[in-house]
Amino acid sequence: MQNTKTIFITGVSSGFGRAIANAALRAGHRVVGTVRTQQAATEFKSRFCGDAHVKLLDVTQFDAVAPLAAVVESEIGPVDVVINNAGYGHEGILEESSLDDMRRQFDVNVFGAVAVIKAFLPFMRERRRGHIINITSMGGYITMPGIAYYCGSKFALEGISETLAREVKDLGIAVTAVAPGSFRTDWAGRSMVRSARSIADYDRLFDPIRQSRIDKSGRQLGDPDKAAAAILALADMSEPPEHLLIGSDALGLVRAKLDAMQASMARHEQLTRSTDIA
Repeated sequence: MQNTKTIFITGVSSGFGRAIANAALRAGHRVVGTVRTQQAATEFKSRFCGDAHVKLLDVTQFDAVAPLAAVVESEIGPVDVVINNAGYGHEGILEESSLDDMRRQFDVNVFGAVAVIKAFLPFMRERRRGHIINITSMGGYITMPGIAYYCGSKFALEGISETLAREVKDLGIAVTAVAPGSFRTDWAGRSMVRSARSIADYDRLFDPIRQSRIDKSGRQLGDPDKAAAAILALADMSEPPEHLLIGSDALGLVRAKLDAMQASMARHEQLTRSTDIA
């Protein structure tokens, strides 16, 4: 990329966040990454050279987000790109998973992302430029048993991203929801929170799904470094899309979902239209 950017990335200690930070620094950009622990901050400083800055932030500490954004803007420089990457997966049959599990999933994946957006929007709006990239998931389009809370959070972030894109487009700010497929990150490994099994009625359905996800962790199709390159290419576009799938598995599965929805709408069109006032 030709233009040097200041890129703010949440969750750079592993996975996509680390890969994006690494790619951005190699390309000559300034990176401000967030981590949750001092140990992770120390590791970040030792791992990355170039114009790299690390800040401690738990995105669920909502009151801390805006002050941090103000510090970054004043001490490091105007942020051109915000990448909401911090997040995790919760796995568990809905009936077996507590409401506290759901609140935590939404606090990180949805409320934390929105807090970061709201913290940087005033600065971007004043400058009439900026790009907000929200890392969602193909789970924001398709579903499977056992990740109801995760899919719910990603569906929510997809909808929020698209709505926000319409609100800020005329202010010179772009918003893109990036939905990865299966990549070789820690999402299905150490980063995943799993609810304990307790209801035998779900054994036949879910036990093979849980075991398959564990077995495939680390052997997924997607390369995080190639995903990082795609996201940096996206950040360099003059007219970026509102939605971007990354990974051929995501493309295939989402296309199949959309085809199935079209077919269902066609089958039930008469019933759908029957509710209009004559």
